Amino acid sequence: MFPLIVSLEAKTAADVPAIAAALARMRPLCLAEPGCLLWEAYHSEADPKVFVLVEHWESRAHWEAHGKLDAIQTIYLPEVLPRARRAAHPSTLLAV
Repeated sequence: MFPLIVSLEAKTAADVPAIAAALARMRPLCLAEPGCLLWEAYHSEADPKVFVLVEHWESRAHWEAHGKLDAIQTIYLPEVLPRARRAAHPSTLLAV
């Protein structure tokens, strides 16, 4: 499994509604993609300009293929990235 955490910070407060709407539209597209095990978007209660994406992919190759598909190409790149600063964190799930 390839877990990924992405943090997004809206450039301005005015960008927040558009980012939230775009992420909500992305979810069903991402979940339908090959290799997507989990795709969730969270909106911070502590800082309204912050969003966190939690993604689990079967493999890094599945995640890389995701970048070429509709959710990224038609929503994320044109609607989210121009409005937000992004930090991606490929991660390892800690054993409990």
